[in-house]
Amino acid sequence: MWLTQYQCFEKDAAAVKNDISALTDQITDVLNTFAGSAGKQARRGYKEARANVDAAYDDMAERGSAMMDSAYDAASSLEESLEDVITQRPLATVGIALGIGFLIGAAWRR
Repeated sequence: MWLTQYQCFEKDAAAVKNDISALTDQITDVLNTFAGSAGKQARRGYKEARANVDAAYDDMAERGSAMMDSAYDAASSLEESLEDVITQRPLATVGIALGIGFLIGAAWRR
């Protein structure tokens, strides 16, 4: 789940990067085309493009923050669940830990 959210975040970040690159190219074209008397229109287009980039960046920041909050909540929930299980069944927990350690050790030797 965490990797999927992280992968989605990476895709969104790459999309924003590509959008910024495309907007930069568009702004350059606009400035070159409308030099002189149309400079006001070009500046207006630049401001709109900049506002779009800022909005996209803010959206990405919000998504990233929400994903981090979600991951933190999931980790906290898992921690609480583990604490409950360990408290309720300490001997079973130690047995499971020993079994996992044995399996890791056996796999490591091979």
